[in-house]
Amino acid sequence: MELTFPVIDLSKLNGEERASAMEMVKDACENWGFFELMNHGISHELMDTVERLTKEHYKKCMEQRFKEMVASKGLEALQSEINDLDWESTFFLRHLPESNISEIPNLEQDYIKVMKEFAVELEKLAEQLLDLLCENLGLEPGYLKKVFYGSKGPTFGTKVSNYPPCPKPDLIKGLRAHTDAGGIILLFQDDKVSGLQLLKDQQWIDVPPMKHSIVVNLGDQLEVITNGKYKSVMHRVIAQTDGTRMSIASFYNPGSDAVIYPAPALLEKEGDKSQVYPKFVFEDYMKLYAGLKFQAKEPRFEAMKSMESTVNLGPIATV
Repeated sequence: MELTFPVIDLSKLNGEERASAMEMVKDACENWGFFELMNHGISHELMDTVERLTKEHYKKCMEQRFKEMVASKGLEALQSEINDLDWESTFFLRHLPESNISEIPNLEQDYIKVMKEFAVELEKLAEQLLDLLCENLGLEPGYLKKVFYGSKGPTFGTKVSNYPPCPKPDLIKGLRAHTDAGGIILLFQDDKVSGLQLLKDQQWIDVPPMKHSIVVNLGDQLEVITNGKYKSVMHRVIAQTDGTRMSIASFYNPGSDAVIYPAPALLEKEGDKSQVYPKFVFEDYMKLYAGLKFQAKEPRFEAMKSMESTVNLGPIATV
């Protein structure tokens, strides 16, 4: 059976096809952990500018450094598989709680301005999507945003990556397989050079490059909050022998001190009082994830569970 990657037209939420669009979102969250959005409300002109300036910045400021790294590690002449390195050139922007964009070297003013504007749009879209998830799950509107909030609001940042042409894509991954630790991830990816794949039913499936789309995937925290109803899914990037693939992934995550736990309303609804997933402070999960990113997520959940019994998290704010 040919599996069709879920592509959802978000503009359908405003018309008589709302119910079927919501059903598609639900199915994607339950069975894929990924979906691709069209007509998501972010201007195509803004996306084109982000893409143009990102590619210019890579050529001007990053490409040479990447080539030097490859040369210094002797990666052109790889003979055997490499498992501790990714064939990618990246930098990180933090938007919330405080922006670090002015501290990143070599970013031109027009690029900074556009990335800030893009981040505002993505933040709005992430919050809209979290509310759609609440609606599908039968949680009160705003529940997920509130859980993510912590004392300083959510953590929101962008990983800007380029995956240059790779002479030995069978020996080194663009990005090794992993699940995302955080909340909800919004990806603006190259519409010509592919490479992103997700694992479904033990098969690696391509996430199709489409112009002006936003690819959404769910992180480990949403798996915990939904008590496993929605799953974070393993994904990877396959390096390509030609073409540089642009990837701009924005992570809308809980605040560092947010307490993450299965939603009581869901546990009640399922008539299942036995909580499968742990309760923890997001920052503690991230410390653990840092060393275990490219391993299975289940041991991470187990480790948080064993910590749980030793940590008193105090009363949970319900306001």
